[in-house]
Amino acid sequence: MHKQTALKSIHKFAHMRFCDKMQNDKAFVVAVLFGALLSVGFAASTCLKFRQACGIVLESRINPNNAPIASLVRLPGIGIGRAGAITAYRENFSMLQPNRQAFQNPDDLQQVKGIGPKTVQNISKLLKFK
Repeated sequence: MHKQTALKSIHKFAHMRFCDKMQNDKAFVVAVLFGALLSVGFAASTCLKFRQACGIVLESRINPNNAPIASLVRLPGIGIGRAGAITAYRENFSMLQPNRQAFQNPDDLQQVKGIGPKTVQNISKLLKFK
């Protein structure tokens, strides 16, 4: 009988340890899932803020006949080199024909070295000529 009581105590102790372990495992899984959700939420929030801060937003259209290099580089596909080429072309053009603007329409930009039809197509809606 004494042996039977000891076995019941051991069984009861083992069962309590098992239940405690299961509760700890559940708590761990819940904590990990909660942490993962927080991480995903933080990452999504950061990406949205970064995207808004870094997106190219033009307040108005750019006139390539008088825009400085700093404005021209805001156009997609126009880096410092191409922006410099645009300003150099229009300065040379104005020396040769002082009463005319170098660029009457988007296609005129193809006269600038490094600017082709695809670039003109990509920026034409962002330009003005008056």
